[in-house]
Amino acid sequence: MFDRRLIKNFDWGLMALILLIGMVGLGILYSALTAGNETGAIHILFKKQMIWMGAGFIVMMIILVIDFRNLDKMNLFIYTICVGLLISVILFGQLGGGSRRWLLIGFVRIQPSELMKIALIISLASVYAASISNTGFNFRKLIKPAVLCVIPFVLIVNQPDLGTGLLLLLIAGSMTLFVKVERKVLYTVSGICIAAAPLLWYGLKAYQKSRILTFLNPDRDPLGAGYHIIQSKIAIGSGMLTGKGFLKGTQNALSFLPEHHTDFILSVLAEEWGLMGCSILLLLYFLLLFWGLNIAYNCRNMFGSILAFGITTMIFWQIFINIGMVMGLMPVVGVPLPLVSYGGSSVITNMVGFGILLNISMRNFSSN
Repeated sequence: MFDRRLIKNFDWGLMALILLIGMVGLGILYSALTAGNETGAIHILFKKQMIWMGAGFIVMMIILVIDFRNLDKMNLFIYTICVGLLISVILFGQLGGGSRRWLLIGFVRIQPSELMKIALIISLASVYAASISNTGFNFRKLIKPAVLCVIPFVLIVNQPDLGTGLLLLLIAGSMTLFVKVERKVLYTVSGICIAAAPLLWYGLKAYQKSRILTFLNPDRDPLGAGYHIIQSKIAIGSGMLTGKGFLKGTQNALSFLPEHHTDFILSVLAEEWGLMGCSILLLLYFLLLFWGLNIAYNCRNMFGSILAFGITTMIFWQIFINIGMVMGLMPVVGVPLPLVSYGGSSVITNMVGFGILLNISMRNFSSN
């Protein structure tokens, strides 16, 4: 029997915020793909993004029908499927740009590493909710969560996709701190990470080392590895306070700005709409993150609370890393801007996350 409380408690504010950011994202993407095109024809990638956004919205609505507490029971199944997809990428994945990250299923091209974010969040939320305590997690209790993180991390870094791999660790680390760990665990792990940092340098591939060195000094290779960051800074700086206007960004129109529709799409916004345009988008993101944290705080179900926090941190870290990257404050690692950058797998993953947040919010009247 349908529970009318689900309609009564539906989070219309969060839904409106998601749709608003999505529409803003489509406007920015349209400009990124159309500026400089004298014919004015709609770019094929923009049409594809609209299809992905529509598909993502449908997936989000389907998720609303399923009680989020069922995800707790299905966590191992979901995790296993996503790990299986990552293994399939190694065996059958498509090679592009020196990486093997995509899997062709029928006529749909997906990036399983994106879907793995949701799977890991669900699995960690299930494990933590089952054994949470006031004293915090000790080393023994963190063995299972660590294994759940290491498996996809190794598979994703092997593609190679260090950016997404590190993003998984940041999400997992945030969720672990949220549920609390013992002090000796925190101090020990922090010490190990600091001590191991110099050793990790020798494990990086040549292009990864180049990105880090370029981040420290973009002028060391202005026409090569440093080109992305330099052009991005020029685009952001030239926008000044109010920008040059819609479709009038020269860095974008003249194709000086690489990856202008994916990783560096925020530079397009900054050039055309300036600081004011970027501030509006950041305000919308802030409201979205605040809304997600509020859902996590008010949820009466422990699994739902940890799950909502995990989804919110996933969105936060993507925003944080992408903005830092385009401003030259972080190395270029290829993390898309949620609901703005072009990418089908990214759109679907984020819409699944938003669907889960809406699901938790509308069922907050029950603590079972």
